[in-house]
Amino acid sequence: MPRLRQTENSLLAKISRGFRSSDGGIDSRAETGTTRLLSLGIGDDAALFQPTRGCETILTCDWFLEGTHFLRDKHPPDAVGWKSLARAVSDIAAMGGTPRCFLLSLALPESATGSWLAKFLRGLRRAALRFDCVLAGGDTTKRNEILINITVVGEVQSGRALHRDGANAGDLLYVSGRLGEAEQGLRLLRKDRDIVNRSEAQLRKHLYPEPRLALGQWLVTKRLATAAMDLSDGLSSDLPRLCGASGVGARIDAQKLPSVNPLSSTRRPRHKTNTTRENEALALVLHGGDDYELLFTVPRNKTSGVPASFKGVPLTAIGEITATRKILLVAEGRKPTTLKPGGWDPFR
Repeated sequence: MPRLRQTENSLLAKISRGFRSSDGGIDSRAETGTTRLLSLGIGDDAALFQPTRGCETILTCDWFLEGTHFLRDKHPPDAVGWKSLARAVSDIAAMGGTPRCFLLSLALPESATGSWLAKFLRGLRRAALRFDCVLAGGDTTKRNEILINITVVGEVQSGRALHRDGANAGDLLYVSGRLGEAEQGLRLLRKDRDIVNRSEAQLRKHLYPEPRLALGQWLVTKRLATAAMDLSDGLSSDLPRLCGASGVGARIDAQKLPSVNPLSSTRRPRHKTNTTRENEALALVLHGGDDYELLFTVPRNKTSGVPASFKGVPLTAIGEITATRKILLVAEGRKPTTLKPGGWDPFR
């Protein structure tokens, strides 16, 4: 029998089924359960969202493109689904907010409307449940390569959102987690000719990043941070954005950067010298993107309130904010050098 061609209606129905709850409705609740904030969801011309009293609405969107952000022959479809939402939700985390719902715009070839789409939706739904963020609608179209755009609606208590423009000279600069792990995972994935093992620890941060939602919300509740942003393009590229918005500079201590060992994680030859390995590790932590950790500043008189870790995620003071607009990297035994952006830039 001839294969039935996909129609837009059948594709939309498949997406709706992928998010169907046990009671037949669209699943808008996470594992912990939340109040439904959509008075009208999928199935009409648009969704209706009911904001929470006393909160400001956060709006953000993010592209996730085949060939640019993921490789169809390398990245598992469920990881593409998870990460496409996690990337956008990380922007909500950076402002100390709570994600509420999202819109999915999806362009894909007919060859990807079967098994690939089913696995993609499985990963996307798992992320939606994890982040307590309901699918509210979106759009679909046909294209030779896969293009994904996610728009997330979030909320934060009025007047309490974290911004990039609040850092002051003398504030200490903190980062969550360890930097460079996602870039390591990408390098390993590109080198490995075998089928990707999704459970491999070295790949997890690249394939299934965890936005630091709880940390952002905690910083807002405790009123500790003067400025914050998420690290998506790499420290060397993102830090200048925070400093530029605040009209300040920064001095980074290379010895305090929470990096990983590139030798063990990317299977480098053992004959490399310690100096070469240290330079590789430093390059990973400075320029490796896709970590989705939080970068934030705290006044010195409040740093005693910052723990060494939060819910198992390390919090590390890596330097301080300065009055000059220069961003300097200080390494032991070397003169301070200007830190130049070397992270992800789609136009570079």
